[in-house]
Amino acid sequence: MADDVHTKYYQGLSQEEKMLVILRDELYDGSWDKMTRDLKDRLTGKPYIFKLVHRIEEDLARIEKLQSYETKYKVNLADYAEGEEA
Repeated sequence: MADDVHTKYYQGLSQEEKMLVILRDELYDGSWDKMTRDLKDRLTGKPYIFKLVHRIEEDLARIEKLQSYETKYKVNLADYAEGEEA
């Protein structure tokens, strides 16, 4: 029953949010902290493209939302990706 709730939650995520879940597992060993740190480091690097900075800030907000959900329910949303790739 609980899996159904998390599957529905995952299916309701935006494409950007789903991509972050998958990239987190593929590139950052499943760690939101590593992913967040990397994106924040990129924000402070120069030179940078404004559009990219805006996207990183949006991704950081998405990560906060996804991490909060996973922490609250003690789940890994990537488990509900059903073969999706980034």
